Amino acid sequence: MSPQEIVFYLIAIATGLSAIATVTSRNLVHAALFLAATLAGIAGVFLVLHADFVALVQLLVYVGAIAILFLFGLMLTRAPIGREALDSQNRGLGAAISLVLFGVLVTLIVEAFGNQPAFPVDGVGVAEIGLALFSRWVFPFEVASMLLLAGLIGAILLSRRESGESGDETPITRIQMSELGPGDDRGELVSTKRDDA
Repeated sequence: MSPQEIVFYLIAIATGLSAIATVTSRNLVHAALFLAATLAGIAGVFLVLHADFVALVQLLVYVGAIAILFLFGLMLTRAPIGREALDSQNRGLGAAISLVLFGVLVTLIVEAFGNQPAFPVDGVGVAEIGLALFSRWVFPFEVASMLLLAGLIGAILLSRRESGESGDETPITRIQMSELGPGDDRGELVSTKRDDA
């Protein structure tokens, strides 16, 4: 076994473990950080396969933008992020479906690429990728960037509150005048809750 294969297997194992931790973590912030580690591990796999440009794009776009966007969305929307967060009781069903999908994908990949030799290192260069990205694929590229921008703006708008919207009922102090004689300005202070919410 060559040193390149050893590094590949180590990165693949670390990426797989962080992916499992992403879907099993009960803390949403920890899950987002594990997702960033998984995406960084995929970039490491690309580096081992001599796809330097794809690895850098993976780091810049997915680790540097998508994972950070998830963290911003979690922080700005004040979603429950601890162990008391929304937790489904269908873990067994989810694990079974995940294992079935994993088996189907592994079978398809092995049948498609199992009998072929390793991919050649030489292939499409960075110049061809850039020309294709900004000529034929410029519209999907811009649509994806607009969707990310809309998601970030939506998270900010969801986190903002209107003035006076604190989430709690504000007690209002009203003065009720007792039935006293004329000229007597003593009253009774009564604290009531707002009922116009």
